[in-house]
Amino acid sequence: MGGSTLEGRTAVVTGAGAGLGRAEALALAAQGANVVVNDMGPAAEGVVAEIKAAGGDAVVVTGDVGEWSTGDRLVEAAVDTFGSLDVVVNNAGVLRDTMLFNLTERDWDDVIHVHLKGHASVSRAAAVHWRNASKAAGGPVYGRIVNTTSEAFLFGAAGQPNYSAAKAGITALTLSTAQGLARYGVRTNAICPRARTDMTAHVFSADPSGGELDILAPERVGTFAAYLASPAAEEINGQVFVVYGDMVALLAPPTVERKFTAATGTFSVDELDDNLTPYFSGREPHRTYAAYSVAELDTTGIQNIASRR
Repeated sequence: MGGSTLEGRTAVVTGAGAGLGRAEALALAAQGANVVVNDMGPAAEGVVAEIKAAGGDAVVVTGDVGEWSTGDRLVEAAVDTFGSLDVVVNNAGVLRDTMLFNLTERDWDDVIHVHLKGHASVSRAAAVHWRNASKAAGGPVYGRIVNTTSEAFLFGAAGQPNYSAAKAGITALTLSTAQGLARYGVRTNAICPRARTDMTAHVFSADPSGGELDILAPERVGTFAAYLASPAAEEINGQVFVVYGDMVALLAPPTVERKFTAATGTFSVDELDDNLTPYFSGREPHRTYAAYSVAELDTTGIQNIASRR
């Protein structure tokens, strides 16, 4: 209806040397986009070769997205090589899973650096480009940002305090970016994907369906990323989706469960005790801000699901 082709567009995909990033880069290229493939190592060259073998065009930019300058280099590569920047898919990430009491400063810094700062660095550079382009054009331009968050931020995964915090930050960054860049024509959304990749293969049991395409194949997520990058998604902005298997689920914002009001306009500790303590008495341990109900979406039949990117 709104058009799904990306012919003539240019996309940047981070962490695109393997797994989800590779699937997203290939999906964008299949829709006609030129792709700037980013990763830290030589695997990105193979993805570029795949895209070119299929008739598309792509270029490699290696580098750490957590470095502010890498965001600038990615935008420059898109514009200098293909003449435009239209789409950013922030995917790069690492895992340093551990319980909070075993968490080292390095474990924390590595995950925040790549996930949260990496999203920020590339999004900032793209935002500068699109704002300038909009001012030059005298109106909105074409821009899409697809961020990668995770159900970990909804559950508060016990063994992933760093990862959960980074993904919560990415979700907040998505909302801020959506509001701040909408006037320039940019649409920003986030996906919580599940996929079987080299990084997550040990987490999931085998696909019980026996289908040709694994129920947790990253290609399923890549297809949705390509859709969000397309003109068809013009009216989708500031949204968060859970994506895997045969499903795309749109998440609703949090709701207020109960409001407590001070009788005289100012609470005392005793009045808080009178109001809140009975309300929480006997409350189930898992009835917290964590959105465990999202896990009920799962119809894949896959066992030992972990909330991972």
